[in-house]
Amino acid sequence: MLLIGLAGTEVAEHERAWLAAPGVAGVILFARNYASREQLLALTGAIRDTGGEHLLIAVDQEGGPVQRFRDGFTRLPALSRIGAVYDRDPEEAVRLAEEHAWVMASELRASGVDFSFAPVADLARGNAAIGPRAFHADPEAAAELAAAYVRGMHLGGMAAVLKHFPGHGSVAADTHKAKAVDPRDLDAIRAADLRPFAEAMAAHAEAVMMAHVVYPAVDTQPAGYSPAWIGQVLRRELGFAGVVISDDISMAAAGVAGSVAGRVQAHLAAGCDLVLACFPDVVEEAIAAVPAPPADAAGKLAPLRGAVGATWAGLLDNPQRDRFVARITALDSHEGNA
Repeated sequence: MLLIGLAGTEVAEHERAWLAAPGVAGVILFARNYASREQLLALTGAIRDTGGEHLLIAVDQEGGPVQRFRDGFTRLPALSRIGAVYDRDPEEAVRLAEEHAWVMASELRASGVDFSFAPVADLARGNAAIGPRAFHADPEAAAELAAAYVRGMHLGGMAAVLKHFPGHGSVAADTHKAKAVDPRDLDAIRAADLRPFAEAMAAHAEAVMMAHVVYPAVDTQPAGYSPAWIGQVLRRELGFAGVVISDDISMAAAGVAGSVAGRVQAHLAAGCDLVLACFPDVVEEAIAAVPAPPADAAGKLAPLRGAVGATWAGLLDNPQRDRFVARITALDSHEGNA
């Protein structure tokens, strides 16, 4: 089952067949798909009118450097801003994490989007791709804040997707551009990187996105291609029963599985329920590589569908939202950085 990328701000004629393909579960949107809130509502409506109401619509709306929809949406600070508050006031940081998540989730739900790939549960330990996207370097702090973020997303009517399992923050390379290898053994990863994921799973996160990182002490394949990581560690050891999602098959580190078709099939064979084909130029080949969906596919993915959300007008009429927005946006002000 695929989440696919579209080219522009409307559904193109050739993309209609993609949306109707039985192996397509939904769409992941990017900045290239966004011009305004009004246009976004029209696009999400057109996607479902074309492919069916069952289609999921997702985006990366973490805040900081990764926020696809900006104009017309609250400018969300990077999660590291909340981690900085944790160092001086853990209780305040937990509140801010919940509020940040609620604002993000409620705005997307009012715009026809089911879920964001959030929160980042990686540790902030210098990875080139993660940077300020992670809460904290300390596993205990990151775990408490990730769980709080999941609670806030749920209050906003949105499922949570933890990324990038089993932890992308402790290896330097950026998997968008190169192969990344983390040589630590499983015990070291359990003691650090797995803790935020376990805490957020205990808060009932609905999904996990896999890392394209290789952990050779566990498996020679990147985690998203690894039955050891998905079946043994994530499913059996941690008891996770939710949805498992690959990272984008177009990333450089995904190339170890060969062709686009090979990447899709390797993710599915390893235990991924959803595979991301983010760039339109790989979608045709990805669709052709997907077998008939299993009979229980719709039920498996149902938890990712957003709850009924408020309208945008309803959000603007909510004094609680005003308070939350003021508090989280202050994190990027001079006072918030002090």
